[in-house]
Amino acid sequence: MSAGTAAFAPIDAPRRILALDAIRGFALLGIFLMNVEWFTRPMQEMGSGIASGATGLDHAVAWLVYVFVQGKFWVLFSLLFGMGFAVMSARAGDASTFNKAYLRRCAVLLLFGVAHAVLLWPGDILHSYAVAALILLAFGEMADRKRLWLGIAIYAGVVVLSLLIGGMLSVLPAEAGEELAKASGLTREAAAAAAQVYAHGDFIQVTAQRWRDFMRLLESDVVVVPMAIGVFMIGVWLVRSGRMHDVAAQRAFFARLALYAVPSGLALVACSVALGTSFDIGSQMGMMTLASAVMLAGSLPLALGYLALFVLGLGVPGLRRVLGWLAPAGRMALTNYLLQSLVAALVFHGYGMALWGELGRAAQVALVFAVFAAQLLLSALWLSRFRFGPMEWLWRWLTYGARPPMRKA
Repeated sequence: MSAGTAAFAPIDAPRRILALDAIRGFALLGIFLMNVEWFTRPMQEMGSGIASGATGLDHAVAWLVYVFVQGKFWVLFSLLFGMGFAVMSARAGDASTFNKAYLRRCAVLLLFGVAHAVLLWPGDILHSYAVAALILLAFGEMADRKRLWLGIAIYAGVVVLSLLIGGMLSVLPAEAGEELAKASGLTREAAAAAAQVYAHGDFIQVTAQRWRDFMRLLESDVVVVPMAIGVFMIGVWLVRSGRMHDVAAQRAFFARLALYAVPSGLALVACSVALGTSFDIGSQMGMMTLASAVMLAGSLPLALGYLALFVLGLGVPGLRRVLGWLAPAGRMALTNYLLQSLVAALVFHGYGMALWGELGRAAQVALVFAVFAAQLLLSALWLSRFRFGPMEWLWRWLTYGARPPMRKA
């Protein structure tokens, strides 16, 4: 190993950016609030909005998550991934050293993602991030401002294309939408069959179903990967422009960002909600696609608004201490993300507690907060003795080609 490579190694907590770790912990909670529903609802219904049978408190909770969480925390997590790219490239110094390590990092993340999809949950995002990160690396270096506008343009391009597709589908006869849904395997029969396997199948049967669902969901990477690339670029700009290194000195920037991003994001989300919050994939595919596209348009500004509000909260002494509790979970984001899937799979699937379909949306959210509270405590306890979370340690070992010390001195 060269001297340059040896110097390029995992960093300890004192050299990390606290704001990024705390925001990552916050995003981790939002991700779980989104994902938990799809451990007890067939993936064939993903994209159709709020479950049609939800009533009362369950419907209210589902509506709140759909409006304020769904899609927004995926974007927030993607921003953080782009920020991580920028921080890592800056530490490497030498482009060749960084590129080699980052290629290994992406390859390992791809393996983690596929394993996660097959063994725990087919809605995995890690494999999409790995592919998007490889493409981000292929863009090479460019001016920071150019990277920002290119990222916005890529994201906006996906939204516009989705709007066009939704518009075209909306003018087609309902039968055409039903045929398209059938060709994509998005029928009520397919959803019912998958639900039966998840609810009552053993581990082998559920794993086989997960594989089938994962193979079908890979089609969505045509949309997800370009969106991720665009958001990554915005995240890179936020770090390289100096916005995230000293957030206290950037309060004016984040205040302006919140002032513009939150209202515009909420307005777009409101337009999406006006189009509908629950759809039948077969007969309402056009309207569903239009509503999803408008929701995507609102998700980016609203995620940026959440980021800005969180950073401003870190500037309030009492609130900073509370928000800082999220940092240990954020430092172990990969471990906690996979652990959330493990817990949810064991709770809902047939080879575990088999509670598929038994917990309404409100109970699911209560479970999320209970699990996340435990993760906050366990993450802090773990990091009081160890430098990294278990999966983070393995990821770094395979990325840098040398086993980092696990225990603190």
